Amino acid sequence: MTDALENATRALWDAGEIAERDVTGLLGRLTSPGIDTGELFFQLGESESWSLEDGIVKSGTYSVDRGVGVRAISGEKTGFAYAEEVVLPALANATDAARAIARSGQSGAVKALSRNQPPARYADASPIASADDDSKVTLLREIDAFTRALDPAVKEVTVRVSLNHDINLVVATDGTMSADVRPLARFDVMVIAERKGRRERGFGGGGGRFDTAWLFATDAAQRYAREAVRTALVNLDGIDAPAGTMPVVLGPGWPGVLLHEAVGHGLEGDCNRKGTSAFAGRIGERVASELCTVVDDATLPDRRGSLTVDDEGTPGQRTTLIEDGVLVGYMQDKHNARLMGAASTGNARRQSYAHLPIPRMTNTFMLPGTTDPDEIIASVDKGVYAVSFGGGQVEPTSAKFTFSATEAYLIEGGRIGPPIRGATLIGSGPEVMASISMVGNDLELDTGVGICGKEGQVVPVGVGQPSLKIDEITVGGTNA
Repeated sequence: MTDALENATRALWDAGEIAERDVTGLLGRLTSPGIDTGELFFQLGESESWSLEDGIVKSGTYSVDRGVGVRAISGEKTGFAYAEEVVLPALANATDAARAIARSGQSGAVKALSRNQPPARYADASPIASADDDSKVTLLREIDAFTRALDPAVKEVTVRVSLNHDINLVVATDGTMSADVRPLARFDVMVIAERKGRRERGFGGGGGRFDTAWLFATDAAQRYAREAVRTALVNLDGIDAPAGTMPVVLGPGWPGVLLHEAVGHGLEGDCNRKGTSAFAGRIGERVASELCTVVDDATLPDRRGSLTVDDEGTPGQRTTLIEDGVLVGYMQDKHNARLMGAASTGNARRQSYAHLPIPRMTNTFMLPGTTDPDEIIASVDKGVYAVSFGGGQVEPTSAKFTFSATEAYLIEGGRIGPPIRGATLIGSGPEVMASISMVGNDLELDTGVGICGKEGQVVPVGVGQPSLKIDEITVGGTNA
């Protein structure tokens, strides 16, 4: 076996005195009779977080979770059960339960396990063990003091560090045997600034699949603090946002969250198989401006959404979804791909062993164009320049969305004007994609803070885009 597989099996099986022959036996038990395919997903997860508010450590948590999810598939039916102990009796009970739920199809067969382990996209070092608790708390205190000293308007500061280390192993009736050891670290700074009785929030943060060395060995934490204070001060100077239909320029990087929500979810395999997506059955059709090429890429080193293998054991891949405005592919897991006569794209993801895998995004972004960003701004006589977004709502079937901008500016006479507050973008994914008339050469990915929710499951993701111009979109504001 490769090191990743050896480490995963040792960590996950030894405590329960389980051997490979036992797992092979469970797979045989899972498929006989009436089951088409199935898998066992082993997981050992550690998580730790520290939070400092108003100079006081308000919380410090640490948890360990170990278990196995068992899935059996018969046609379109899925049986799922999980065990919170990695011991043979518990696994046998979960296997029998999953099989009983799904049974109704043809008798399947277990293929010989094939140890297929692709090169890792990130180091396997644990971010939790990479620094002691005192060092982490000291860093929080230092950043709290650093943030408060940046401007007298800063009244409240919250600093958080969140660390995870997961060891995953998938063994399946189709012969898959793959492991992934996933680190994940994130550092956030949130501030409230006040001036003349007016209070505004600001945020800065980032992270990825690495240990805490990036925080202690670089100025990353200070940069996040400066960004949090900067955005809060910008919003203190904001005027009321205009309302109406107008051109909008989206900045590079985090504004790709709008693309993620309004377009990305509609390109996941399950909703297209069920016909509930606005993009269902449209492969080969133009669904966006010819300037738009959108990819989902799990292979980027150390990125928050990257995967060496997905949660069905398929290697992470780079998948082109929209190419020059034409829909060319969906994001697939094994189950939906099989029912659609396609192949998995390595997009099966689950929150934990206690959840079913479903097709999800990894790092989803638009490729750069050739236009200078200043030229894009100069092309707008009156409109809005949106730099960052907060919360939003999307209706998956129609792809209609509402997004609130957390940092935005007026564009007046081809120049960026004063900051605005209360700006909301309202539209639909396909309409917005068709209205993109300029795409910048300044592609950026987000700093590593993306979280995606779907069907009650939350997973880390990445987003990104270059600057781009939407010719016409509804802006909800308070200044009509």
